[in-house]
Amino acid sequence: MALKANYETVMVISMKQGEDGIQALIEKFKALIEKHATLQSVDEWGKRKLAYLINKEAEGYYVLMNFESEAEFPAELDRIYKITDGVIRSLIIRKPEGSEVPVQEEPEAEAEEAPAAEEAPAEETAE
Repeated sequence: MALKANYETVMVISMKQGEDGIQALIEKFKALIEKHATLQSVDEWGKRKLAYLINKEAEGYYVLMNFESEAEFPAELDRIYKITDGVIRSLIIRKPEGSEVPVQEEPEAEAEEAPAAEEAPAEETAE
C-alpha cells in the first residue's frame, strides 16, 4: 500500500476555448483526478487578467483543485496538462503534512465574528 498525500493544482485555461470548451476541460480534469485520486474540492476562480501575455493572450480562466493521491499521479497529471490544447499554465504542489482543505462551515464562523468587528468601530467613534 502506497502512502497518499494532499495536493493542490491550479490551471489556467485559454479564453479562446469559449465557455463550452472551458467547461469541457474542467470536466475532463475532474474526471481524470477522480479516476486516480480523491477529489476534495474544485474552486473555479473564473476569468482573470494575466500578469503578462502568454501565447499573446491577456486573460485566462483559473481553476483550483484539491485532491489526495499517491505520489505517482501528480507527474502524470502534469504530463497531461502539458499536452492538452487550451491549458496555458498549470501548477501542482504537495501540501505540507497536516494541512487540510477548508470546510464549507468556515464562512459561518466568520459571520459570527463579523458583528464583534462591527462593534469595535462604534466604540471608537463614541470616544
